[in-house]
Amino acid sequence: MTEKTRYSDEELQEFKELILAKLEKARAEYENLCAGLRNGYGNDVADTSPTFKVLEEGASTLGREENARLAERQRNFINHLNAALVRIDNKTYGICRATGKLIPKERLRAVPHATLSIDPKTGKKQG
Repeated sequence: MTEKTRYSDEELQEFKELILAKLEKARAEYENLCAGLRNGYGNDVADTSPTFKVLEEGASTLGREENARLAERQRNFINHLNAALVRIDNKTYGICRATGKLIPKERLRAVPHATLSIDPKTGKKQG
């Protein structure tokens, strides 16, 4: 019996549906983060006492910076999911880029944009 070299069209469709669901959720989260960044100045500190103004401005700046970092991570996640969809269309999805073997389905269900099997990802030697 020969080893599978790629997932079947039915299996790829299953992964595509999983990725599309994750992509929809990721885009909604990204939009929420971006909306928070655009509207971050709505609750200004102009009406608070001068003593707390500096502290509130600092906390507000930290909050915006954290939201910006989260938005950037979410944008990268969306890009990885989109790249996985391209690999599905090309029928190369689920093939480890280090070993050339199929990435286990369990890993792809947990991390659908994975391009490496566990061993290459963690730096373990094969065989």
